[in-house]
Amino acid sequence: MSPPLITHIYTADPSAHVFNGRVYIYPSHDRETDIKFNDNGDQYDMADYHVFSTASLDEPYDVTDHGVVLHAEDVPWVSKQLWAPDAATKDGKYYLYFPAREKEGVFRIGVAVGDKPEGPFVPDPEPIPGSFSIDPASFVDDDGEAYLYFGGLWGGQLQCYQGGNDKFDASWVGPKEPVGADKFALFPKVARLSADMRKFAEAPQDLVILAPETGEPIRADDHDRRFFEAAWMHKRGDTYYFSYSTGDTHYLVYATSKSPLGPFTYGGRILEPVLGWTTHHSIVEFQGRWWLFHHDCELSKGVDHLRSVKVKEIFYDKDGKIVTEKPE
Repeated sequence: MSPPLITHIYTADPSAHVFNGRVYIYPSHDRETDIKFNDNGDQYDMADYHVFSTASLDEPYDVTDHGVVLHAEDVPWVSKQLWAPDAATKDGKYYLYFPAREKEGVFRIGVAVGDKPEGPFVPDPEPIPGSFSIDPASFVDDDGEAYLYFGGLWGGQLQCYQGGNDKFDASWVGPKEPVGADKFALFPKVARLSADMRKFAEAPQDLVILAPETGEPIRADDHDRRFFEAAWMHKRGDTYYFSYSTGDTHYLVYATSKSPLGPFTYGGRILEPVLGWTTHHSIVEFQGRWWLFHHDCELSKGVDHLRSVKVKEIFYDKDGKIVTEKPE
């Protein structure tokens, strides 16, 4: 079992990217709180972001903490809870995408811009128009097109938008979601980004995930495979891999497609449940190897809101399936 990458503070939800020959990690920053555990996630009371980088993912780890690059007080529209972020680069600029509650308690997604991957980042004064929910994951394709994937159930409020994009229904606030074998699961959202990476170029749409045995969308009662939160996109060859957390069953799983907009077909699990309620990750290629970043609560001895980033190598078999042991 690998040790945490970072031990001097608690970190979670790691988004990893390779910039300038180093791995940069953009996690959320857990902190001590007296807020009791609940299914809305109020105990995850994060207020700032650090950026970390390293030149090697082999032990012993040598990780640089670049310090606080954005604080909730820096963002005019934010009231609290800077949750899981992500980053991207295009045309020499670096973009930090982050979810937070605005003054009325509704989650939106903001963007901040920097000249270096380690920041600092200057936030736009308003959230991305038309944005909602949590867990933004950016992806810049080989052709330069950029996308933002996002969404999270229960405390992440994705279920509050069943009537249409950007139409918040407060009656769905809380640990709720559609249930029943006759209903399709709620799906994550995806939107193309504008050329300046700071707006949606089109309205967000569902990223549909299909069950391989039926070719139909995954059902709402399929808790082992349905999307809950923690969107991530990576590409290997001509295949797009969309990975995510199943939430209350605590798996990390993935689905594949030949298009970044899907539909995607469920492919399997990449991580079994870890210590702690949440599981959130990223996948990146570095120095010819593929790595899964994730978190658990082992360093805090099981304190759910005090998590630590870890990393492990993953592999692909001859059919392109993700496997956790190196194929023979």
